[in-house]
Amino acid sequence: MIPLKTISGRLKENRPDYPLLFSAIFLVGFGILILASASANFSQEKFNYPSLILRRQILFGVMPGAILGFLAFKAPIDYLKKIAPILLLIIIFLTALVFVPKIGLSSGGATRWINLGFISFQPSEFLKLAFIFYLSAWLTNRAEKGKTASSKKIEQSSFGFSLLKINATFVVFLLVLSAISLLLVLQPDISTLMVIFLSAILMYFLAETPLSHTIIVVSAGIAGLISLIKIAPYRFNRLLVFLNSEIDPMGLSYQSKQAIITIGSGGITGLGLGMSAQKYGFLPQSMTDSVFAILAEETGLIGGLVLISLFLIFAWRVFKISKKTADKFSKLTALGIGFWIIIQAFINIGSMAGILPLTGVPLPLVSYGGSAMTSELIGIGVLLNISKQTA
Repeated sequence: MIPLKTISGRLKENRPDYPLLFSAIFLVGFGILILASASANFSQEKFNYPSLILRRQILFGVMPGAILGFLAFKAPIDYLKKIAPILLLIIIFLTALVFVPKIGLSSGGATRWINLGFISFQPSEFLKLAFIFYLSAWLTNRAEKGKTASSKKIEQSSFGFSLLKINATFVVFLLVLSAISLLLVLQPDISTLMVIFLSAILMYFLAETPLSHTIIVVSAGIAGLISLIKIAPYRFNRLLVFLNSEIDPMGLSYQSKQAIITIGSGGITGLGLGMSAQKYGFLPQSMTDSVFAILAEETGLIGGLVLISLFLIFAWRVFKISKKTADKFSKLTALGIGFWIIIQAFINIGSMAGILPLTGVPLPLVSYGGSAMTSELIGIGVLLNISKQTA
């Protein structure tokens, strides 16, 4: 007979991280509640169906995300590591398809969607997750090969071999990141590029690579951002508005002004769910980029702090999971997914509160968008998968 203590230990090992799971569930719940309010008027005016936008979010975001997230929770971590390069190539191919006539779908001056007739989706949202998988697998394989080679007696100095290995890793990292950057700049989707770039840099740095490499990439990224700002005047205007919010209050700074007004009008306890006034055409992008402002208006400072607390709990559990796992791939993947969601969340919240410039980054697990929701729930499924190995 197997001792009860052993059975209990095995059950504990297969248990996911419940605080992480519940924080994600509550965030999605927040998103559904606020979207039901923020989208009703727009959905009624455009489709004569007040709950259509909400139904789309559930049918094409939450439901497929929950199903694929569950599959990611059940999939062997080693399998994810093996398919990471193939998965990245597929997503890059789909991201490139947006430029093909009759397949790519343009909206608001950007070409970011693939239109299949019955459904459209944004491949760049899945690119965030696919690149995290690939980068984790690549850096792990380089580290494992380095250990294997160093354990053998090679007629070469350890310094010379290490330098060669690190340089090869660095070159591949730059090439893949550059290819992804080019695709996103052409769309253009600079907000997604920014999130991918920051997550990738943090992952590369934590993989125990030389600090000089990180400095080089960060410097190149800053130079590239300056160039992109010069190319597109609207990006420079966003920076001007951030530095001086009084510039053109009915034009350039309209969204940032309205966001702050919306947040402030909620007070401590909020106006109540469904009682937002700013969603009636006053606040641009109220269902996507500006959804946090609507949430703060309806639930007040208390609701905003609860949402921020949920993201902080999420971050705490991710870092705890990554610290406990001994597998390098799992550690880097957990950190990458955590960085992606937390960076994106606080960039969005910061831009709505006037702490950061407007970037067009949606609020993870809350903003409207089926592709984003599906990708984020898959990422959470992977995090829970890793957590059950470290419980």
